[in-house]
Amino acid sequence: MKRKIVVAMSGGVDSSVAAALLKRQGHEVIGISLQLWDYGAGDRFGTCCSLDDLADARRVADKLEMPFYILNMEKEFKEDVVDYFVSEYRQGRTPIPCTLCNQKVKFDRLMERAEILGCDFLATGHYASVVRDGSGRLTIRRGRDRHKDQSYFLFNLSQEQIRRLMFPLGDMEKQEVRGLARGLGLRVAEKSESQEICFVPDNDYAEFLAQQSDAEIFTEGPVVDAAGNALGTHKGFAAYTVGQRKGLNLGGLSEPYFVTGIDAKRNKITVGPKRETLRKEFFVDRVNWCLEPDTAPRAAVQIRSHHRAATAHLTPLAGGRAQVVFDEPQLAVAPGQAAVFYRNDCIVGGGWIE
Repeated sequence: MKRKIVVAMSGGVDSSVAAALLKRQGHEVIGISLQLWDYGAGDRFGTCCSLDDLADARRVADKLEMPFYILNMEKEFKEDVVDYFVSEYRQGRTPIPCTLCNQKVKFDRLMERAEILGCDFLATGHYASVVRDGSGRLTIRRGRDRHKDQSYFLFNLSQEQIRRLMFPLGDMEKQEVRGLARGLGLRVAEKSESQEICFVPDNDYAEFLAQQSDAEIFTEGPVVDAAGNALGTHKGFAAYTVGQRKGLNLGGLSEPYFVTGIDAKRNKITVGPKRETLRKEFFVDRVNWCLEPDTAPRAAVQIRSHHRAATAHLTPLAGGRAQVVFDEPQLAVAPGQAAVFYRNDCIVGGGWIE
């Protein structure tokens, strides 16, 4: 069936091939890129969504002979993503801006634009798939290319959002995607990609936070061990995350020490040997259940984008919370990160680590 589809185009190879595949299938495709930053303000943006990326997206749309628009979403991006990113660090948490960007900017606000254009679906170049379980509910399945799988960042989507999403690359390998781009003569076929947060230049979180926030979060404070013994001085709690070893500058220790806790109110960092970063039990809040939770579900739980999901027992709690108990303790369970629950490679749900 022929559909009218908006494709979110970043100027990279993935979204470009997603658009080409849909066009080849006979759908009516409209390309939209998002301008997320005021490029005329003089501030340097990060590693994607630049003016060059917008130009690449336009060239691909021209080659595919499809309509193309650029939407200015600077205000929405600042409010929904950048302000959240800064606020989380101010509280000593480690945020995931990509998840909020997907949910609120790309899939929520962009879907509104797609509806105005009379489009049935929104498509992206994510490596994931939309599937339906036996009860009829929709969820996200991991991408076939496990090295590129992006399902972890999509746990927070509503049923209505998932219903209107298409992921043409979900069952493809990255090398296949590049091969298709070459065959189509797309100049983005060999374009490199970044694994960094798009709006942070050179992946320098501290410098970006210093520009976006006040100096309070970069005030020196004590570094202590679990017993409260002073071991040194940190350069500002926002420069650290749970599980971090680099940058502690602690001498005279018999073994490597890692950040085990961040107390933003007291401007204090707690550290310890690797074993002290292990946690077996934790809680998540603002849980989004894509599928109905069982009374005592078992799931593979992923606590970071590059963490190998580990088997755990889930207990849904009142107030949109859940308890997670791993079979085996896991390293660096960081507040602010997402814990995403999988069963058979499909998202059951997920929430934010308390």
